[in-house]
Amino acid sequence: MKLNILLEHIEKKVSDIIQHIDIEGISTNSSSIHPNDLFVAIPGYRVDGHNFIEHALEAGASAIVGEKDLKGLSVPYIQVSNSRLALAKIACQFYGNPSEKKSIIGITGTNGKTTTSFMLKYILEASGRSCSLFGTVMNTVNGQASPSINTTPDALELQKQLAMSKDEFIIMEVSSHGLSQYRVAGVEFDYCLFTNLDHDHLDYHRDMEEYFSVKASLFNQLKPNGKAIINHYNSWGRELTDYLTSKGYKMYILGDESHHDLRIDKFKSDVSTLIFEKNQGFELNLKMLGEHNILNASMAFLTARKIGLPSNKIIQALEMFPGVPGRFEMLQHPNGATIVIDYAHTADALYHCLRMAREQGANRIFHIFGFRGNRDVEKRRGMVNVSKEISDVSILTLDDLNEVPYDEMVRALYELDQEAYVIPDRTLAIKMVLERVNEGDWVFITGKGAEAYQQKFQLPTASDKETVQYLFSSN
Repeated sequence: MKLNILLEHIEKKVSDIIQHIDIEGISTNSSSIHPNDLFVAIPGYRVDGHNFIEHALEAGASAIVGEKDLKGLSVPYIQVSNSRLALAKIACQFYGNPSEKKSIIGITGTNGKTTTSFMLKYILEASGRSCSLFGTVMNTVNGQASPSINTTPDALELQKQLAMSKDEFIIMEVSSHGLSQYRVAGVEFDYCLFTNLDHDHLDYHRDMEEYFSVKASLFNQLKPNGKAIINHYNSWGRELTDYLTSKGYKMYILGDESHHDLRIDKFKSDVSTLIFEKNQGFELNLKMLGEHNILNASMAFLTARKIGLPSNKIIQALEMFPGVPGRFEMLQHPNGATIVIDYAHTADALYHCLRMAREQGANRIFHIFGFRGNRDVEKRRGMVNVSKEISDVSILTLDDLNEVPYDEMVRALYELDQEAYVIPDRTLAIKMVLERVNEGDWVFITGKGAEAYQQKFQLPTASDKETVQYLFSSN
């Protein structure tokens, strides 16, 4: 593709004539540059791509895009104000703006993105529609699954995968990091979902208002006839509705008032849920327990209805939905205790998980959880408070250290709560609890979900589920 065509939609300063330069590929990694490629220099958090421009030139790059005011390069240099945004627009142009040709569903919010996306995929596929999925647990394109590195892939990889997809629908979890780093810039959405907002990522965003503003920016990328699906059971959803109303967007509301498009009549985990689409009621029996999963299912239901699927088919699919790896994944202890592995990592998410066990009549609730190093420390106290309020026993343990020294992270756990058990080795914390529980007890292991451990623990296991299964098999 001609370089001048690639650059049509970006504001730029150009150091040379570019009309006749052919670009055969794009990369942000100088080690993967081939002759006639375009190298985009991204100023990262640990590494600055501008420092690798010479390496890219040696590898045969035909042109360079970057933010710094550079002169004297042997190839055209295109200076932009934001390399990440420029990359997204260039990638979109290079791959032919694939989102125009697909039905794209974007899901944002603090909690529930993954479960809602898996539910929607299951509903659509049960109705004979093919789906690609991009999210925290995995990416799936044309029926082929691959591990996920980020909740939202980088802009170049995302546009490439969208162009490769032959699926009718694309379902995408959209994180606040993905939005603020322009990973989805240029993607046009047919449906945008807002699940909720809770205290999270305030190590990255200045405050909740900024966090909300970034999440809300997704809806600016709706297609002209695009639809917004919003959860009003969360106060930030109501604030989003006010914001979108001022912009004239078409909205569909999950809420508790009769005029809302969908409302939930019962929020009990142990009985059928009644959901009302206007005045028509539907009984729903989910395999996944918890109020939060009722909300996730209702968001999926409302979206599928707006896509045009019949209500009875959606209910059938939801009642058959097998669940998501690491999302309220239930295992049965040989002695009758119930173990739940969940990704919950905010106070609100923990509240819904633990309260559900109380509603189910748990004898005792044991809660094993930790915190990731170099992440939002302000939310930790709220999580501990919720755990102590609902659980009988809270055990603080290590999550990912993320380069924080081991001793520093352990000290932080002790400082959070002088009364809580602290067992730094995550596998030994699980072992201790599983040796003490009885029939009727519930054990929650939260924070990691299906993710692999990043550091070595004493037991030869790589995830929470693997640790539980290893301990079962050892007895």
